[in-house]
Amino acid sequence: MTVVMWGGADQKTHVKAAVQPWADANDVTIKQDSPSDYAKFRAQVESGKVSWDVVEVEPNFAHTACDNGWAEKLDLDQIDVSRLKDEMVTDCAIPVLEYAFTIGYNTDVFPDSHPTTWAEFFDVKKFPGKRGFWKYATGAMFEAALLADGVAPEDLYPLDIDRAFKKLDTIKDHIVFYETGEQQQQLVASGEAPLIQAWNGRVYSAAQEGQPVANEWGEHLLSYDQLVIPKGSENADTVQEWAAWFVESPEAQAGYSNATAYSPVTEEALELIDDEVLPFLPSAPENAAKRATIIDYSYWAENYDEVSERLNEWAAK
Repeated sequence: MTVVMWGGADQKTHVKAAVQPWADANDVTIKQDSPSDYAKFRAQVESGKVSWDVVEVEPNFAHTACDNGWAEKLDLDQIDVSRLKDEMVTDCAIPVLEYAFTIGYNTDVFPDSHPTTWAEFFDVKKFPGKRGFWKYATGAMFEAALLADGVAPEDLYPLDIDRAFKKLDTIKDHIVFYETGEQQQQLVASGEAPLIQAWNGRVYSAAQEGQPVANEWGEHLLSYDQLVIPKGSENADTVQEWAAWFVESPEAQAGYSNATAYSPVTEEALELIDDEVLPFLPSAPENAAKRATIIDYSYWAENYDEVSERLNEWAAK
């Protein structure tokens, strides 16, 4: 069974905790590839030469792959999806982890007071300094801009992209874009951009390494990655057997979460999180209470290409 994720230490941790134990018990050989690549995914399916068996993807691609017949339909009688959040399950995909887009901040620059809302994040007079955003349409910058402009969380979707760009215009001179997790960590830890829209686990890992950074959980936006099986995988049945085990294995989920501070996908697994790690997870009760919303990836599946083009044009001006 060939497992494809985003690569690096994160993939090694995930496979070790959540794939290999099942494989060892069931005499299944695990192969790995990385990173997830949507063009390669599609090319394999359309050529009929599928070498990947299960791929970690963003939910907007999972929607697109399912709608276009590039992904296998899951046997949801075999996989106990009642344990999972409804928003995170489709005919072709289940969640593999949850993470949050938080306000990440430099604790040396803001030792006493820091932004706790997106409106404050956009207030460059009260909180001076550059702002870091992921240069990616689904990176939650538009949701953050609309929340900062007074849109209620329950009214975010469909996103008013024109209004979001107007709000982003107000701080455009203060924006620094990042494209990788490493860049994100470097920006905030160095103080080059003492405020960033962060992936919570990246800020957590930087803090664990002694960097002066922290997550603010106010109005965070919950996201997640999903698992899909490329259409034509010869090991699709094996993947579904593993997926059923994964959903019902809180130990496997918690093993990964304890190492990364990304949340497991079931409540049972949350009970196994180490006490010292739990406060840094999006699904910790205290943090979950501060959540703005779960990102609507069905919206992004329909609008990703158009908004991406506008974002690139806007950033280049």
